[in-house]
Amino acid sequence: MIEKMIFEFLGTMILILMGDGVCANVSLEKSKAKGAGWVVVTFAWGLAVMCGVFVAGPTTGAHLNPAVSVGLALAGSFDWNMVIPYIIAQMLGGFVGAVLVYLYFKDHYDATPDADTKLGTFCTIPAIRNKWRNLLSEVIGTFVLVYCILAIGNVGNTPELGMGSLGAFPVTFLIIAIGMSLGGTTGYAINPARDLAPRFAHFILPIKGKRDSDWSYSWVPSVGPIIGCAIAAGLYLLV
Repeated sequence: MIEKMIFEFLGTMILILMGDGVCANVSLEKSKAKGAGWVVVTFAWGLAVMCGVFVAGPTTGAHLNPAVSVGLALAGSFDWNMVIPYIIAQMLGGFVGAVLVYLYFKDHYDATPDADTKLGTFCTIPAIRNKWRNLLSEVIGTFVLVYCILAIGNVGNTPELGMGSLGAFPVTFLIIAIGMSLGGTTGYAINPARDLAPRFAHFILPIKGKRDSDWSYSWVPSVGPIIGCAIAAGLYLLV
């Protein structure tokens, strides 16, 4: 279990370092990538998942996401005894990854006056704030993620079902597709370790000119993925 937690931590840390890293890269002042746009963000998030899968996949199945762990357990494809240890490792990895992004881009955070931009490099902010519709976006996005993982993983008899068991490249394109098709409303967290853990890092880090961490919205990208993964698991078992 300890070995699995270490690699799940490392895989999630790499995921957030590179995923939040692209958000910082394209939005913070004086970055050479500033303004690169949504296509760059979605491709980089897909590639970030790919890198995390390479790190964790051989050992843990590379869930890298509490919603994936819960969804696979609900579908009977993952041991419930491992869910809490995986989630702890994922949340710690997400936190450390976000801290590394801050250290890496510290000069650019200092050069960026807009507090919303800084927050958006750590966690998601909806394009239009309508919490119940934002919740629906996160539910549907996570449903697509978990149901596709279950559907693709069902083709092979894998001992560790997760993103890693599907191979890095199908998962890469799955994340890119979700971002390009469904990501524009909320920023497609679809992963509490991607949103809640970095949001906590934003809360405690001494970021110059930062705003509050928008805790009133934080439940949306945390609850939505859990609902979405449960629906995905239920439908998978039903059909």
